[in-house]
Amino acid sequence: MINGVLLQIVQTTGSASDTVNQALTTIPQPLKSSEITLSIWDLAIKGGPLMIPIALLSLLGIYIFIERYIVIGRASKEDSNFMNNIRDFMHNGRLDSALSLCHNNNTPIARMIEKGLQRLGRPLGDINAAIENVGSLEVAKLEKNISLLATVSGAAPMLGFLGTVTGMVKAFYDMSMAGNNLDIQLLSSGIYQAMVTTVAGLIVGIIAYFCYNILVARVQKIVFTLQFRASEFMDLLHEPAK
Repeated sequence: MINGVLLQIVQTTGSASDTVNQALTTIPQPLKSSEITLSIWDLAIKGGPLMIPIALLSLLGIYIFIERYIVIGRASKEDSNFMNNIRDFMHNGRLDSALSLCHNNNTPIARMIEKGLQRLGRPLGDINAAIENVGSLEVAKLEKNISLLATVSGAAPMLGFLGTVTGMVKAFYDMSMAGNNLDIQLLSSGIYQAMVTTVAGLIVGIIAYFCYNILVARVQKIVFTLQFRASEFMDLLHEPAK
């Protein structure tokens, strides 16, 4: 009798343990962090149509920065002996050699000095004005399209904020249409659009802003160099010939 009771208890315990184990296996386990992956492309798709103009602005900003950086880098190169050679040629009366040296140096400084050499014999005021005009044209060439980079830095965040507004409008619209059958999945698309476009617009705008300031600083450095060389050339005209 006792053995039968013990056997029944053991069987009951075993069946209860099997039931608990079966229940635990049917409970959905949370996803591990390694199983949750979302690529940049998936985020861009969830951002909606406004991601297209933001992406185009980013490509435009990258192109302008690389192209202007190369052009400005070439313009900033200067031969350390350039002005010394010009001074020697002018003191020795070798104007043709000075003009040839300027022509062979494809830099804003050389073109500016060349214009001043071509105006020799005229009043100093006319020579100075000609040099300043050439310097202004050279600076304008260097600043080409840099203003577009400033536009990108301002327009990209605005498009991102526009995506935020449209995404929230979509989310509230889905809430109103869902009624009592409100589901978080109905709101996910609008919230994704709101957040992703904001992040993308801010990233593009911030990078474009830094790139714009880098180019402006490099152009400003060339402007100071042009002013210094123009002043040096005008002082050279006042020096007595050897």
